[in-house]
Amino acid sequence: MKHLLLFAALLLFGCASSRAQTPVAKPMNATEKEVEDLERQRFAAQVSKDYAFLEKAFADDLIYTHSNGKQNNKTEYLQSIRDGKSQYDKIDVETLNVRAYNDGKTAVVNGTILITLPPKDGQPNLAHLKYVVVQVKDKKKGWQVVLWQSQKQAS
Repeated sequence: MKHLLLFAALLLFGCASSRAQTPVAKPMNATEKEVEDLERQRFAAQVSKDYAFLEKAFADDLIYTHSNGKQNNKTEYLQSIRDGKSQYDKIDVETLNVRAYNDGKTAVVNGTILITLPPKDGQPNLAHLKYVVVQVKDKKKGWQVVLWQSQKQAS
């Protein structure tokens, strides 16, 4: 009986430890790496208000859904940055995952970011977001964001 209990305990421990192992991430291919780099550059451009970069990065048919549910097209979103409605002091990428599809012509990106916004009433103003981005590769314009969707996370 003791041997049976010991065997059951070892079996359970072995099953639990095999599930707890961290999966090995597959290496990024060239397309995924390119899109990751562009995502990071776009976040930097949003902070620095690099409108030339943002004009190229966002597709003309962009749908940008903010974490509060408000939607903008490309013109509206860029104007919201110009008007100070969308201000970013800093954007820290916490996680970023890129998956390429359609022979490297479409990419789906998801991740989490921490946005530092201008202080509100003298207090730090942070937004912790999960997001999804869809980018497509245009033959003439290169990679462009066609969709942004974000959701606030608990702090």
